[in-house]
Amino acid sequence: MAKAQLREIDLLGDTIEYEVRHSTDATKPRIDVDIHGVTVVLPEPEWTEPTELLRENAAWVVEKTRKYDKYREQAPERTFEEGECFPYLGQPHEVVVEQRPSSSVIDGKLRLAQYHVTETSIKRVLETLYRRNARQRFERRANHFADEMDVEYDCIEIRNQRTRWGSCSTNGTLGLNWRLMMAPPEIIDYIIIHELAHLREANHDPEFWSLVAEYDPKYESHAEWLQENSARLIFSDDDL
Repeated sequence: MAKAQLREIDLLGDTIEYEVRHSTDATKPRIDVDIHGVTVVLPEPEWTEPTELLRENAAWVVEKTRKYDKYREQAPERTFEEGECFPYLGQPHEVVVEQRPSSSVIDGKLRLAQYHVTETSIKRVLETLYRRNARQRFERRANHFADEMDVEYDCIEIRNQRTRWGSCSTNGTLGLNWRLMMAPPEIIDYIIIHELAHLREANHDPEFWSLVAEYDPKYESHAEWLQENSARLIFSDDDL
């Protein structure tokens, strides 16, 4: 898709910057709003006027834009240095670089292997540690809840999405964001239960939420925690 020049439009008193892209893959016009801004995707150049589409969906666009603006404003300032603290399973853990065979989380500290840091960087080693431990924990908890819920998933993919925490494909692949390792354990469990529930109920209908509630009675508060604290799970400026 070719990238168009950034434009501006007034929606409900807010000045919204947006870009227009034309895609041969798109079957109908749509508006994408994410951490990077607003994009109007059109199937063909002559399909429709983007301003018309934006005005028809003004309330939704403004709400989403404000949400992501707030998300960026709340982003923590991270410095990838020894002594810095990063959240791990909901608790602050100090970064320590030391002579050890491999990086591990021990006694409330993120203990990074000196040789690996020297070869790469604290940031790279820290992300590798999160990802490795994410796979171990996600698989263990997914297996636990899959047995309880009497469902079968195919595999787990560790994802790198900026704002999406989980997904479940029709073939049973669970996509889980490694940044969830910065959240409390019960939040991780909620996302896993949520995605496994899709193996029995495809849509977010009452039956789906009833199933989620059966295995996570506090799912509403856990979803609210994610809504209010997702900015705390930003790892670096690359996430913005």
